[in-house]
Amino acid sequence: MTRPVFRFAPSPNGALHLGHAFSALLNVAMAEETGGRLLLRMEDIDTTRCTPELEAAILTDLDWLGMNYECPYRRQSDHWDDYQEALDRLIDDEIVYPAFLTRGEVRRYITAREEEGEEWPRDPDGAPLFPPQDRQRSASERKSLIADGLPFAWRLDMQAALGHLRAPLHWEETGAGPFGETGTIRADPAQWGDVVIARKETPTSYHLSVVVDDALQGVTHVVRGRDLYHATAVHRLLQELMGLAVPEYHHHDLILGDDGRKLSKSAGDTSLQALRQSGATPTDIARMVGLETVRKA
Repeated sequence: MTRPVFRFAPSPNGALHLGHAFSALLNVAMAEETGGRLLLRMEDIDTTRCTPELEAAILTDLDWLGMNYECPYRRQSDHWDDYQEALDRLIDDEIVYPAFLTRGEVRRYITAREEEGEEWPRDPDGAPLFPPQDRQRSASERKSLIADGLPFAWRLDMQAALGHLRAPLHWEETGAGPFGETGTIRADPAQWGDVVIARKETPTSYHLSVVVDDALQGVTHVVRGRDLYHATAVHRLLQELMGLAVPEYHHHDLILGDDGRKLSKSAGDTSLQALRQSGATPTDIARMVGLETVRKA
């Protein structure tokens, strides 16, 4: 019988906080309960914000929490070729297209349409969907713009991608969605529109790299925050398009601040390092996130 494979996948672009500790410790607990393996992955495709110093700090935090994971761990920035290969497949299948519009141009276009009374569609995170101009360009125009050196990102042609499906998409959910959804969940990637698949600086994006990594690492159970629940629809679509194995998903509650918002690195929420320096123990952290039984002093 194949052992379950779990993974904790932080981004070294800031200090870990209690929300990360909850996700890490929940992965530990579920791996232990099922006799599974636990992997660590550094999701560092954002080479501007991710640094070796922050990666080292994450390792220190995880060691302090007592998290045992298999080594060597995977660092995404060591595997650009894997993502390029996946991107090339999508390009060859004509499921992605080069998008040249800048953020300013997109913003001005949508603002103008809304001022004319049009209700512009938005994705589950509340961001406006990408407009159609780049998708509608001819092959010759795209080739000319690329030859001129105009920067572009690769975006998924959602309509073309959905046309490749032979059946509706689903995933198995053992956690819960925003409204308590569990069990077999119908995936609706169309609500995301033409999402970014690769950025101009790198041959990948979060959506592409996460499904490629999970498949290459043989991950069978994805345990992550509920803020990524709706994004699973995009991941299921990419898995189907590339013939990748489909893990089971478990989206857990988020640890919220006193003001009710999700904890955030960018907002400077209290880090595990700061809690450790103030005298907290790993047992204290487990108790603070509601996982008292995971780590005992």
